[in-house]
Amino acid sequence: MAGIVWRGDFETGDRSQYSRAQMVNANRLQVVTSPVAEGKYALKATVHQGDDPINASGNRNELVYISNEAVGSEYYYRWKVMFANDFPSVDTWQLFTQWHHDGCCGSPPVEFYVRGEQILLSLPGTAEIPWRTKLTRGVWHEFILRAKWSSDPKVGFVELWHNQEKVLPKRAAMTMYKGQRNYLKIGLYRSDTVKPVGVVYHDGFIQATALSDVLTPKPEPEPPPVDAGTPDAGSPVDAGSPVDAGSPQDAGSPVDPDPVDPGEGSEEPETDAGTPVSQGDAGTEGWPNVPPPGGISPDDNVTARAGCSSTGGSAAAFALLGLMGLAGYRRRRS
Repeated sequence: MAGIVWRGDFETGDRSQYSRAQMVNANRLQVVTSPVAEGKYALKATVHQGDDPINASGNRNELVYISNEAVGSEYYYRWKVMFANDFPSVDTWQLFTQWHHDGCCGSPPVEFYVRGEQILLSLPGTAEIPWRTKLTRGVWHEFILRAKWSSDPKVGFVELWHNQEKVLPKRAAMTMYKGQRNYLKIGLYRSDTVKPVGVVYHDGFIQATALSDVLTPKPEPEPPPVDAGTPDAGSPVDAGSPVDAGSPQDAGSPVDPDPVDPGEGSEEPETDAGTPVSQGDAGTEGWPNVPPPGGISPDDNVTARAGCSSTGGSAAAFALLGLMGLAGYRRRRS
């Protein structure tokens, strides 16, 4: 990407992205394939009590990158750090990232370190600790530092994100010592009073000119699981059991062959010939996805046969009897 100035992410499979190493032997700064925060490789930094490769205060094994940021320059730095599960908890300093000055002595102007059970950002030139958080072991911590490099606290500033959340708004600060330049150091550097072995992992270091160049894309949320029991919207809805078209509907008991005397006004009601099939019935062609109307059985929608009775009688005779009954019914209504 055009905005990336330098990478120190170990994806070369070695330490060649850095200017030099300060280590007592190669096994103290190992490029490993597990664990990693991204890509294929990460750095495992190990310090034993007594490790002093440069004959200076404290114990250390660190990588150095001579970045030589110019006065007034501004950059974004992104890197990831994981502290081993047995990382020592001691009431003293253990630096894991620092922008050191090229002078001989004194604390660096910008440093990240652990003390006890806290991770801290310190600006020793201004005697400030503007941010701290709880130390969590065995997980990757992502840091993004925005810095403008200047010895003038009215010009220089820092801004910090931790695990993709802004935790320190833009803050004016002296970020360089007058007449000196800074360079980067990562690994582990600690007080020589610490006895247990310390292990820190580093990965994914990027220096860039824009925040968008260093932000880690967030994974897309997984879609919710589909209920396998819910029919697909495109699948036809079961409208019920199919109607047996071959079974005639019972039209009632056989009619008494004795004719009804229309003059006596018989009270026998007219025989129901069945309910006509509605044009909107669920079984009608053109309505494949509409469920049947509530309360209506599919069998109620079959038209009664009007050709022959169950005893084989004439259709004409049945029609005549129906007319006679209808005449009596009309008389009852009048």
